Amino acid sequence: MTEGPPHLLDRLVQQRVSLTLKDARILTGKLVGADEHMNLVLEDAEETTAEVKRHLGRVVLRGSNVVSVNAPKGGGSSS
Repeated sequence: MTEGPPHLLDRLVQQRVSLTLKDARILTGKLVGADEHMNLVLEDAEETTAEVKRHLGRVVLRGSNVVSVNAPKGGGSSS
């Protein structure tokens, strides 16, 4: 049986991840929580757009806005 996205995200908790959002923004930060709806909590988050990069701190993201999750340290990816 294959693991679903919520179980894959559990393996990424406490790792630095990069998220691509529906509006093309990229958020990078430490994943500190995820739920069954793929709502995510990032700590020490940074937002990158075509125009600007800014520090956001702790953010809560609705799962339906997340297009992809990338863990540069080799934790895998989920979409």
